[in-house]
Amino acid sequence: MKKTALIVVMLLNATCIFAQKNIFIASDLTKEGEFTNNCEGPSVDKDGNIYAVNINQDGTIAKISSDGKTAIFLTLPNGSVGNGIRFGAENTFFVADYTQHNVLKVNLKTKQVSVLAHVPSMNQPNDLAIMNNGTIFCSDPNWKESTGQIWKVTQDGKAELLVKDMGTTNGIEVSPDEKTLYVNESVQKNVWAFDITPQGALTNKRLLIKFEDGGMDGMRCDDEGNLYITRHGLGIIDIVSPQGKVIQTVKMKGKLTSNICFGGKDGKTCYVTLQDRKCLETFRSNNPGREWHMMKKFK
Repeated sequence: MKKTALIVVMLLNATCIFAQKNIFIASDLTKEGEFTNNCEGPSVDKDGNIYAVNINQDGTIAKISSDGKTAIFLTLPNGSVGNGIRFGAENTFFVADYTQHNVLKVNLKTKQVSVLAHVPSMNQPNDLAIMNNGTIFCSDPNWKESTGQIWKVTQDGKAELLVKDMGTTNGIEVSPDEKTLYVNESVQKNVWAFDITPQGALTNKRLLIKFEDGGMDGMRCDDEGNLYITRHGLGIIDIVSPQGKVIQTVKMKGKLTSNICFGGKDGKTCYVTLQDRKCLETFRSNNPGREWHMMKKFK
């Protein structure tokens, strides 16, 4: 083979490799220090605005434009402090209120906050996942004892304990086909998968992946079923296939990655909350998020 032809082949091969594994680059969405160190819970509305908890002080919810402008959207009542946020309709989102043992319901238009479910026996409602029919799954860690549970909350406010005797349950998400629920255990470094029955029960618990270092916090699925896991303390997002393999790692600017969501015009913009930098960072993904498709259906 001639030298020129060899160089062309090498360049083509390099281009193919690069195309198969894009290099994701994180950048700031909001200014550093605008949130408290409990910065959490991002979720995106139909217009592309991002909502996250605890801007300036705990108990608040911020509204953030796609170009990073922030404002206090509302302050939660009665000493409530939010964690995970998930949209369940075009103008409705739900908040895990970990101080008052609630799942809250917020009207986007009126800013009215109501209690969907109050469960005193919850340790600390932490993060939420939601199905198209409105069924909510809630992680419920006991940080002191390094244990946790999983609850189901229906749209009429009925709460049911689905799984107990787990490790420190934290990030939680539903697969795009709504057949699988993923739950991670921050202290134990496990990510578990459950089958979701038509009745909303959880069966066939199995280990998806176990990490050897770092923590875990919130996570989301893209529309191919890959799981984007915030690795709290490591400052990375691990993208894990439905088969339990790390297919890519995204390096963030901060270390304490706490949660992630998808948005943008094509659903491929990821927004990540950073508790050490007290801000949101962003990067572009290969695939749209599952939740972005849900918002399109709401419209």
